[in-house]
Amino acid sequence: MSRFWSNVVHDLVPYTPGEQPKVAGLIKLNTNENPYPPSPKVIEALHAVVDDGLRLYPDPNAHVLKETIARYHHVQPNQVFVGNSSDEVLAHVFQALLKHEQPLLFPDITYSFYPVYCGLYQIAYQQIPLRDDFTIAITDYQRPNSAIIFPNPNAPTGLLLPLTAIEQLLVTHPNSIIVVDEAYIDFGGESAIALVDRYENLLVVQTLSKSRALAGLRVGFAIGNTQLIEGLERVKNSFNSYPLDRLAIAGAVASFEDDAYFVEKCAQVVANRNWLIKEMEQLGFEVVPSHANFVFVRHLRHDAAFIAAALRERKVLVRHFNLPRIEQYLRISIGDEQQNRALIMALTAVL
Repeated sequence: MSRFWSNVVHDLVPYTPGEQPKVAGLIKLNTNENPYPPSPKVIEALHAVVDDGLRLYPDPNAHVLKETIARYHHVQPNQVFVGNSSDEVLAHVFQALLKHEQPLLFPDITYSFYPVYCGLYQIAYQQIPLRDDFTIAITDYQRPNSAIIFPNPNAPTGLLLPLTAIEQLLVTHPNSIIVVDEAYIDFGGESAIALVDRYENLLVVQTLSKSRALAGLRVGFAIGNTQLIEGLERVKNSFNSYPLDRLAIAGAVASFEDDAYFVEKCAQVVANRNWLIKEMEQLGFEVVPSHANFVFVRHLRHDAAFIAAALRERKVLVRHFNLPRIEQYLRISIGDEQQNRALIMALTAVL
């Protein structure tokens, strides 16, 4: 540890992302990337802005993108906040909206960046245990809090909380901010964006990394009450007033404008997920019902760490979380048809 570090740095436990392999030929099913390419219109839009305009700063407010997102989701542009990935958006959310005297609440099995942000921004928090079946019991959140955050569908479980339950949370916690992190909502759920005009304490965060196949472009956004958005803008403009570059803005806009391609590819991922679930169940896996672009599974006769290591030897990467309650589970991203068949073949050999 360096004596030059700020005090807060010594106690930080950074987020550990999924492995980004440097070995060629691996089937990468460990980071929930989309197996299909982005819309061809995105590629065209990127080529169109790769010119001498790159010497100029991008629009610091990304007005065109905000207007596009607002039109797509039937809200106003001043209800939209954009950032360099949903992780950056969430970082601003934690700093701008979630640091109060009462604790922040989130599930004990959830996106592992949440406690990292709490450590970075010194936010008091409590983790609320999921039920034994990994579902969220909203009645367990009836305790003092300043805010509640959870992914929907949850990660790494893939389970979805119905919109009626989210609305019940909003009604029973009118003085708490409810943040719904919808990184995977396009693979099988109804977005809580439909509720933002009725509840001033709701903020919904989404990303273009998963369903729109733009993980490499790094674009995320939040939609909510204008006062919440203003708080985020204040933090963003005190941190980095140009978070989205020209390519990111152009590519993101083009993605929203090609809705037919988006719908088609989401449907393909869902079809692949359904096929994979049936195949894995035939191999003796217990599969948690998924509404995401991944499955959360365990095998009742084989150790999860052993399976993950054996798959890697066969050039297939999956995610194993060596954490309490889920140490015997694997999270496996949905691949394309060829990748899924290769996974099943590898699993058959391992088992």
